[in-house]
Amino acid sequence: MTDTAQQLVHNCPVELIAPDEKPLSDAQASELEDLFKILANDTRLKLLQHLAIAKEMCVCDLADCLSMKPQAVSNQLQKLLDRGIVAATRKGNNISYRVIDSCVLELLQKAVCLLHDSESSSSVDHR
Repeated sequence: MTDTAQQLVHNCPVELIAPDEKPLSDAQASELEDLFKILANDTRLKLLQHLAIAKEMCVCDLADCLSMKPQAVSNQLQKLLDRGIVAATRKGNNISYRVIDSCVLELLQKAVCLLHDSESSSSVDHR
């Protein structure tokens, strides 16, 4: 492995699962699959990224950021709200959202790291 390729492998810090960790049960695997289905949506990922950066945003500002209608943004946020990933606070006529599941923020950060790694590795000359 070249020095550059070896560097790319180690960009994201990894915590190994402890040897005494139990494998996922069928129910846990199914629950995790459902979670990944919620997260596997480009609009919801962009919403989460905006919320991670801003800490809290109202629907109207999120809609502007994504060039979407507020109702469409609300529909996507509702899925995240139902899953307990975000929380909502009403301020007059506006509803603001914030991410309350820090694990999702860590997962998003790891996913972005993985994306950067794959972009970097695709630009490495593999001859």
